[in-house]
Amino acid sequence: MDQLALLFVLLLGAVVSVPVGDRFGLPAPVLMTLLGLVLAVADFVPNVDIPPDLILPALLPPLLYASVRRTSWRQFTANKRPIFLLAVALVFVTTAVVAFVAAAIVPGLPIAAAVALGALVAPPDPVAATAVAGQLGLPRRLVSILEGEGLFNDVTAIVLYHVAIAAAVSGTFSLPKAVLDLVLSAVVAVAIGLALGWAANRLMDLLDDVTLQIGLTLLVPYASYVLAEELHGSGVLAVLTTALFLAEYATDADDVMTRLAGHTFWNVVDTLVTGVAFGLIGLELHNAIRTASGRWAEMLGWAAAIVAVVVLVRLAYLLPATWLTKRLHAKRDYDEEIPTSWRETLVMWWAGMRGVASAALALAIPLKMDDGSPFPDRDEIVFIAFGVIMATLVLQGLTLPWLVKRLGVRADTGSEKAFERALAVRAAKAAKRRLREIEDVEELPEELSEQLLRRAFDIGARISPDLGDEERREAHEQRARRIKRVRRIQGEMMSAARHEVLAARSEPGADPEIVDRVLRHLDVRSLR
Repeated sequence: MDQLALLFVLLLGAVVSVPVGDRFGLPAPVLMTLLGLVLAVADFVPNVDIPPDLILPALLPPLLYASVRRTSWRQFTANKRPIFLLAVALVFVTTAVVAFVAAAIVPGLPIAAAVALGALVAPPDPVAATAVAGQLGLPRRLVSILEGEGLFNDVTAIVLYHVAIAAAVSGTFSLPKAVLDLVLSAVVAVAIGLALGWAANRLMDLLDDVTLQIGLTLLVPYASYVLAEELHGSGVLAVLTTALFLAEYATDADDVMTRLAGHTFWNVVDTLVTGVAFGLIGLELHNAIRTASGRWAEMLGWAAAIVAVVVLVRLAYLLPATWLTKRLHAKRDYDEEIPTSWRETLVMWWAGMRGVASAALALAIPLKMDDGSPFPDRDEIVFIAFGVIMATLVLQGLTLPWLVKRLGVRADTGSEKAFERALAVRAAKAAKRRLREIEDVEELPEELSEQLLRRAFDIGARISPDLGDEERREAHEQRARRIKRVRRIQGEMMSAARHEVLAARSEPGADPEIVDRVLRHLDVRSLR
């Protein structure tokens, strides 16, 4: 098996792991990591030959962009305090404690290298957290906080990592310079993110084609990441800024086809790239294992100690941080989503899995120092990092569904349905207001006006069937049954039409391009 065949195996596994995970209640990223482990120990599977400095630029931009598409700027601002406490403060605390313990237990490990280890194992993975949380029916406030933490903690951790690596390689460190680099990195990233978001938004207005618009959304995250890194900014923060800008300003309510096609496209990208990313984690463990040859007991002990530190620090931090946030929330009128019980806090604690960013940063540790000597204890750092990744990702990922079920932490379906009903009412009222505005300008027959008014009510009733009084609901249900029957018959008619047109594609003299154009027309009609 060569490298290309291995990539196709990972892509196939990414597709298959989703239904398998749904069937057995297991997270797809965890299944892909286990698949990578199985492939790593197989003799016929080659070692992965990907330059470490290409892993983050190749995998993170589309994964971050896909995650941001599911959120909004309003959601981040509503949760700014808990996100800051987790994505910034907790990353600093975890880095410091891990560095202290690692320097104490690993003989000869320099402080700068220990800080690099702490930084790369500090951030929980946003993809793993959202993928696992999304399947468990957790309360939306927990999912929002986990998403926000996962998206922003990489920014803090990667900057800390680069500062620590630079100090280790050069042998010098300046705190004022490190703080200045951190601030400049953030400023450059935000500026580039906003500029590219604005430019992409303007360009989309000029591209009057769904395919080109969606293609642009795939290129923009990579452009934002690479340009920010070239200008010594944070690529992760630049991608987040661009994605949030486009989510806020590049949405046209009437551009139905672009929205539907874009949603499908990014679901496919998210599934495939996530699968490959976590499959690579399992495959790369093979290289980490080789470094432990003859030193298993010692290196496993170090890894276990750092795993315990990472897990316990998160718990020790979350309990008082959640209590403090709840106290501040009770005293002031803050519109933010916070854990409401110790059960939800435990779920947040156990959902802190490490993943793609930690693996990529571990592999990106340079081989040599500026003076040409080997980077101190590089093999040990990589082994410990992968020990943390596998312990948190596999152990916590496989047991999180059990913990959620055991603690009884579930989404408040009542409030979700109430919000959905409120949106349905707003949609129906907006349609009725527009109908009245049209009636003021155009003279409509009474029968047509009544028909359109019923359809305005149907807009809300189809979203939330419990709208209106009993008589109106019964009338709507009768119309819905009639419409369903008509649509079934129309569907069979359109199916016959599509089969006939598709059959013409293989007839002598038929122009495939014209056939496809007619077929697309029929497909669009079928969506109405």
